[in-house]
Amino acid sequence: MSAVRSSTRSRSLRPVAETLVAMALVSAVFWVVGLVARPLAAFLFVLSPPTLAHPWTIATSVYAHAGVGHLLSNAVVVVVAGVPVAAATTRLRFHAFVLGTGALAGLAQVWIGGLVAPTGVVGISGAAFALVGYVAAANPAADALGRVAARLGVPPRVVVVAVGVAALAVTLAFSPAGSALVAHLVGLLLGVVAGRLRLLRV
Repeated sequence: MSAVRSSTRSRSLRPVAETLVAMALVSAVFWVVGLVARPLAAFLFVLSPPTLAHPWTIATSVYAHAGVGHLLSNAVVVVVAGVPVAAATTRLRFHAFVLGTGALAGLAQVWIGGLVAPTGVVGISGAAFALVGYVAAANPAADALGRVAARLGVPPRVVVVAVGVAALAVTLAFSPAGSALVAHLVGLLLGVVAGRLRLLRV
């Protein structure tokens, strides 16, 4: 019995560990290249407009980080929120979710942030917020709140607005100054929607 439990635990930890390794390796390469040639590092790893000019950065920017502190802070969230998600899904779905939400959050930051000023982005924080949103939405407490709202006759649009306001409040509360607020908010909302749909359930 304990052997089975241990095997299950190691399977659920594997995609999280693989994500952490990818973050560390890609970030290290980003830093080393940046020491030699900063423009080349930006060209290879920073998602910035026009995004179609260097489409590989849609993926590489998710795992590259600006510094050790940036890397460690995101790693903590990935571990805390990623373990329960990984335990409830497959390895492939976990990695697809992290890369997909991270990429979409990064694109949102570049496109929406670009309306104010051209901006570049690196880091997995959009995906980390998506993992948090998934955990928050795909649990019995969220189901219970949904049933209460339905019983009280709360219109769906009011629920959507309330979720949006709550997501914005969480984003502002847990985003350090100068961070990618749009990416965090979009990632969190993507996670909440995916969690309500149980998108990763197997």
